[in-house]
Order: sequence, then C-alpha cells, then structure tokens
Amino acid sequence: MMYDQTRAQQPAGQTRGPTERRAPGPEPLLPSAERDKIVQSLRHALNHFPDTPREALEEAESAYDEATAQLVNALAERRRLLRAGWQDQAPGTQSDELRHALRQYREITQRLLQL
Repeated sequence: MMYDQTRAQQPAGQTRGPTERRAPGPEPLLPSAERDKIVQSLRHALNHFPDTPREALEEAESAYDEATAQLVNALAERRRLLRAGWQDQAPGTQSDELRHALRQYREITQRLLQL
C-alpha cells in the first residue's frame, strides 16, 4: 500500500469523497479557529517528517497537547454552562427544562465515548 499524503493531511474522520456530505451534527466542541490552528500544526509536522523526523514528532506532540488542553477547557466550560442552567433552579422547576439539560448531558457523553 502506498502512502497517500493527501489523505494523511485530512482531519480525522474526513475520508469522504467530494460529493459526499456529512449530515449536520452537534456544535463542534472547539471553535473553528482553534481547530484550524491545531490541524495546521499537525499538517506541518506531517509534511516535514521526511526532512526532520524528530522535530516533526515534537510538533505533532505539541499539536496533540494543544488539542487535549483545548478539549478539556471546552468540556469544562460546557459543563459549567449546563450546570448553571439547572442547579440553581427552584425545586418546582419545569421537567421540560430538566429534560433538556439531561439530553445535553447525554449528547456530550455519547460524543466523548465515540472519540
């Protein structure tokens, strides 16, 4: 099997052809600018691996560290917002509001389990 540089540079999970479209899904965990920055750093590492393998690996590790840090921060913020929406509610809070919060917890937890 030959190395496909174009495919290797695609973000994870993006192996579809140009005519196939992804169904709209939940809001991304990271802002697009942050994702783009991390993806660019990883692409740079992949492209420079043949010339400077050790430096490329260090750059890839740095991209990994940045991605995990950003993800942890985004998840903590999402949790804070979710909790603020239901925690301080009166005991007689509408069950629809609580059900909505429960759905959001379920969605984010399922997304994490699919990583």
